[in-house]
Amino acid sequence: MEPVKVLDSVYWVGALDFDVRDFHGYRTSAGSTYNAYLVMDEKITLIDTVKAPFASELLSRVAKIVDPKKIDQVVSNHAEMDHSSALPQVMDIIGREKPVYTSKVGEKTLKAQFRDTDLNYKVVGTGDTLSLGRTSLQFLETRMVHWPDSMFSFCPELGILYSQDAFGMHLASSRRFDDEVARNVWGYEALKYVANILTPYTTPIGKLLETVSSSGLLSKIKIICPDHGLIWRHNLGEIVGLYSRWINQKPTRKAVVVYDSMWKTTEKMAAHLADALSTENVLVKLMSLKANHRSDVATELYDAGAVLVGSPTINNEIYPSVADLLCYVRGLKYKNKVAGAFGSYGWSGEAPKLIQAALTEMKYQLPVPEFRFQWVPVESELEPLRQMAKAVAAALPQELVPADFNF
Repeated sequence: MEPVKVLDSVYWVGALDFDVRDFHGYRTSAGSTYNAYLVMDEKITLIDTVKAPFASELLSRVAKIVDPKKIDQVVSNHAEMDHSSALPQVMDIIGREKPVYTSKVGEKTLKAQFRDTDLNYKVVGTGDTLSLGRTSLQFLETRMVHWPDSMFSFCPELGILYSQDAFGMHLASSRRFDDEVARNVWGYEALKYVANILTPYTTPIGKLLETVSSSGLLSKIKIICPDHGLIWRHNLGEIVGLYSRWINQKPTRKAVVVYDSMWKTTEKMAAHLADALSTENVLVKLMSLKANHRSDVATELYDAGAVLVGSPTINNEIYPSVADLLCYVRGLKYKNKVAGAFGSYGWSGEAPKLIQAALTEMKYQLPVPEFRFQWVPVESELEPLRQMAKAVAAALPQELVPADFNF
């Protein structure tokens, strides 16, 4: 288990998880990493740990640099279990008496998670500084980006920002740095991470970016070391700029038509609707839930201006996969969407109306009522879908989707 040098005195000592495919409902198709960093200074410092099953991997990488028992202190930027659950095992090796620096809420969270573990927590907050010897760490609390305990640690002497989950992604790769991976790969995974993890927190993220920019800190950052995915040493300005754009959730002239179907009638309606939208100069993503995971739909939906949801009726309800998607998207709290509902039925036909109600609850703009059809329509009977497409297109911005939005 080899460490990776970030700078002469800083090493990546985290863990690669090529096999993980689910992260609390988010499909991690490319696996993930749990990043941790070792700073070799007068006080040897470990910044964050890893998921508990990977503790030995972290310790093996540390041991290639220094005896783990010589680590003097640990910084916990984020208490979520994928970064903290190995902490008790690590402290058992390096010594439980050694300090663990964390935020006030971080201490509370770690104590709640490790009830039988007596660790030497030291609380730090915004403006506090920790000397490592030749270098130091400055702390900035980043509450609700994306947990209440979260904080940044910045080393001014080296220009390294340890950003916990901010600017991260779920991507397992033998390459550690952004300039070693194609832009379309890291761009998509970064957007997917924002779309599926960070969307409910766009307001505090926006305020944080303003704080970082106005403080002058942004100009001092040379490397960003997040807790997941790639280390940013080349495309720093681009990823920060993309975050600034993404969090605004500005609608684009793009529509996602997402559906499931029992006997292909709703599928036929979805295809007709997608074609009608295309004739209105709208970029369309047609996504069957039999072929696409909810988190992939959410990623496409994030920068779309419209979502059209189709479902057959089963047992007087929405089809289960469509109901699952609506539940997932409701929690992500997307903004600035135009929407519509459609579906087919044999007996009763409640699904489109239930979808329309769910979209209304999400505060999406609904320019036309839901459309439903009994049994199997011929093309001439699908004119209401063409009218739905026209109404949706009219509510979208006129400018086309920027090319760099499509990874």
